[in-house]
Amino acid sequence: MRTTLDLPEDLINEAMNATSVKTKTRVIIIALEELIRKSKISGIKQYKGKIDLDIDLDSIRDRQCRF
Repeated sequence: MRTTLDLPEDLINEAMNATSVKTKTRVIIIALEELIRKSKISGIKQYKGKIDLDIDLDSIRDRQCRF
């Protein structure tokens, strides 16, 4: 989809340098993907401490307790 955007050139250049991305399109795609990822993580964090998982990690990972 083609869209015309008025973006600060220095901000785009800084993002391109920070990520070593060569094109403006790709750096914008990466920024949008990262924004979405962070938003999803924030949504998941609301469940911290609210879900009781009765899981024995040692048995899942097939480890023996040394103590």
